[in-house]
Amino acid sequence: MKFLFFIGTAGSGKSTLVGAFKQWCDDSGVDATVVNMDPGAESLPYTADVDIREWISLEEVMSEYSLGPNGAQIVAADLMAVNISKMQEIIFGYDTDYVLVDTPGQLELFAFRESSNVLVDSFGREDSMLIYLSDPSLCRSPNGFVTAMVLGALAQFRLQIPMINLLSKADTLSEEDEQRMLDWYSVPDALYGDLLDADTNPETVVGLELFKAMENTGVFGEIRSVSSETMVGLEEIYAAAQLVFFGGEDNQRS
Repeated sequence: MKFLFFIGTAGSGKSTLVGAFKQWCDDSGVDATVVNMDPGAESLPYTADVDIREWISLEEVMSEYSLGPNGAQIVAADLMAVNISKMQEIIFGYDTDYVLVDTPGQLELFAFRESSNVLVDSFGREDSMLIYLSDPSLCRSPNGFVTAMVLGALAQFRLQIPMINLLSKADTLSEEDEQRMLDWYSVPDALYGDLLDADTNPETVVGLELFKAMENTGVFGEIRSVSSETMVGLEEIYAAAQLVFFGGEDNQRS
């Protein structure tokens, strides 16, 4: 049983991609189970096999702790660790190959809370990986792309498990914009040149420094474009997971 944690900034398309990838798995004969870890989700584009909302109600948290929505989300994220044994018992009761974990909408609620490490440890760190979604609306400018890249690197640094990078909502991009963003990740010099071409303002100066830091830590590599609408790139998610966990061998059940 391998765990794929879908993470990204709010609006990056995590839940929609989880639903689309679950459909792809079903169609391709890959056994997958879906877990919703977002207690604040009002509706989901998939049927969750395990749902954190069965144990944690955002409205009840707001009432009990006299908090607003944002504060309640933080408390709820920490309460996930308290309820992990109950979820663990149910999840490990499934006979499945992959567990698709839909994380809270705000990236920081999962990546930067200690409860996330508790969660990963409970499921098995050696059996877990991150699927990081970069939102095209954030990545259109060189500075925005660097910001998305830094957030992903920080999430992986915090959790210390393998990660693959996805450029989500590829169907909303022109071919030119999509290729430019893919080149920024796989060809660092292209991103550096576009940063230099940007106006010399404080934001760009910071962007250049962050770029140098990311280059020195070896963050650059491969990014894949995906679309939940057109189902583009979903097979590559599976292939990447197979490579991480099984060296590329196909572990589909016969």
